[in-house]
Amino acid sequence: MIGSLRGRLLDRDLDAELLIEVAGVGYRVRTTPAAASALGPIGAEVFLHVHHAVRAEDETLYGFAAIAERRLFETLTRTQGVGPALALAIMSVHDLAALRDAVAADDVAALCLVPGIGKKTAVRLLVELKSKLDLPGADGPPGADGATGGAGPGPDVRADLRSALEGLGYGAEEIRAVLAGLPALSDRGELLRAALRRLAGEDQIEG
Repeated sequence: MIGSLRGRLLDRDLDAELLIEVAGVGYRVRTTPAAASALGPIGAEVFLHVHHAVRAEDETLYGFAAIAERRLFETLTRTQGVGPALALAIMSVHDLAALRDAVAADDVAALCLVPGIGKKTAVRLLVELKSKLDLPGADGPPGADGATGGAGPGPDVRADLRSALEGLGYGAEEIRAVLAGLPALSDRGELLRAALRRLAGEDQIEG
């Protein structure tokens, strides 16, 4: 597997696809517009950290200036419903620091700036990424604060979940069905994750 490339930049197109020559071999690499423009002029020597994606029908290289950016890309593509195209779209709108800030602040509007992401998918991404980006103190879901005691979801927790799901546009029957099947958890974050997983078929993320 290819983990990095150092060579000469031969071409860069408007879609942020690069052609990098290494020891006489040209490698096509996809990246973000910001990363592509930061590489310098055609003919310059460049270095990129690379994620080498292998699928049944093709192989694709994705390049990043910093290893933290490559790890973010890999984290995004391990998130439900997020493929490489959507991961690059997210990183094209938000750099690592901005995405961490958005996730820590439960900023749904920030994720909705990414083409193809609506409110429901933005909330689901925030819930998923809170545990993946290792954010201190970021255990609660959008619209909920902390956990409650008890063996299962009590009336207050169910009311919070119902309100959050109504705000996302889910209907009364959908909410009633998903609440009835929730596991015996007392943590609001875990319960919302479980509810959104059950409703995931209603709103797929493309990418």
